[in-house]
Amino acid sequence: MHDIRAIRENPQGFDHDLARRGLAPLSAELLALDDARKNAVSAAQANQERRNALAKEIGGAKKAKDEARAAELMAEVARLKEEGPALDAAQAEAAKALDERLAAIPNRPKAEVPEGADEHGNVEYRRFDSARSRLAEGRQHFELGEATGLMDFEAAAKLSGARFVVLKGQLARLERALGQFMVDLHTQEHGYLEVAPPILVRDEAMFGTAQLPKFRDDQFAAGDGFWLVPTAEVPLTNLVRESILSEDQLPLRFTALTPCFRAEAGAAGRDTRGMLRQHQFNKVELVSITAPEKSDEEHERMLACAEAVLKKLDLTYRVMTLCTGDMGFASQKTYDIEVWVPGQQTYREISSCSVCGDFQARRMNARYRPKDGKGVSYVHTLNGSGVAVGRALIAVMENYQNPDGSVTIPSVLQPYMGGLNRIEGPNS
Repeated sequence: MHDIRAIRENPQGFDHDLARRGLAPLSAELLALDDARKNAVSAAQANQERRNALAKEIGGAKKAKDEARAAELMAEVARLKEEGPALDAAQAEAAKALDERLAAIPNRPKAEVPEGADEHGNVEYRRFDSARSRLAEGRQHFELGEATGLMDFEAAAKLSGARFVVLKGQLARLERALGQFMVDLHTQEHGYLEVAPPILVRDEAMFGTAQLPKFRDDQFAAGDGFWLVPTAEVPLTNLVRESILSEDQLPLRFTALTPCFRAEAGAAGRDTRGMLRQHQFNKVELVSITAPEKSDEEHERMLACAEAVLKKLDLTYRVMTLCTGDMGFASQKTYDIEVWVPGQQTYREISSCSVCGDFQARRMNARYRPKDGKGVSYVHTLNGSGVAVGRALIAVMENYQNPDGSVTIPSVLQPYMGGLNRIEGPNS
């Protein structure tokens, strides 16, 4: 959510930032809505002030035994009271119109974010090359999984339709091992607090992190005012909604391993084979709540925590700084981590780490009291994947595959697999 006062102070700067995201100037429209809100507030206040003044005059008229004057004044009060509900409604409607318009506008990009219309404008930030030789060719994960009988898309389609999968046996255990390994890493080495949040949330929580109202069609409604979480970012970030923290409590760092649910409404025909784009998937989420001056530093720290997962798995990856046209709605700046997948001979996204400034905090009314005690300010929020478990499974399967169709288990995962060092292939 944007601060209308900041827009009023520098409308040209606001329009400039929106133009970088490919949007037309909006400051004039927003300021007109704010003017209408102010006028409605002034009208309601003037009505109340006049009624208060008349009450005193009525008292004076009655004290002077001027009943005619008192009756005249009382008639005016009655008329003003009748106008009151309409003025209050106009005030509420004007405020709602402004808030709804502000809520539909994406966050302003940081100055250093590269400009671009789509993913082709993204810029490589850094990369990590595995010590293992990169496979010149290889089978895709679904070919490996289906050959072993441990990855079943047909059974999933009978149960739930397209974009679901049933994992069995050692592959199911490997996916579980990946999630546990990531949570252990982030809690034991990176200082995140593990949280087991609800995966059903209300409208207010989805609004707070900006999934609603703009991305309603991408979500799964669960009935009775609940939504299935598209990411644990929603409940984790909303842990601080409608609260005032002390600066000494910051930063807060949360992590959670949860199922995530996405309708993928805009992804028709994309990645229809395999596990790359599913309606249901597991993900380890990282969320940080910081003071404003610490959020850029925290962004780099969060990225490094997500990268550590792939380094310990010894997977080749690159980090991309997303351009203005490819960033998420709530983001000021985003890094994507893309892991190498030999089956496709390309890099695929496995994590996004974003700093949102006070954009979500304003929607949640999440604030903190600085150490100097001078008022309260909005916190800054950050979120990132640490990382997507299903895509990590894909990357491990494709990068650790053997000619006989078996998959070697990375050493850091073997303790979670009961010492097992490979998943046998059909020709093993």
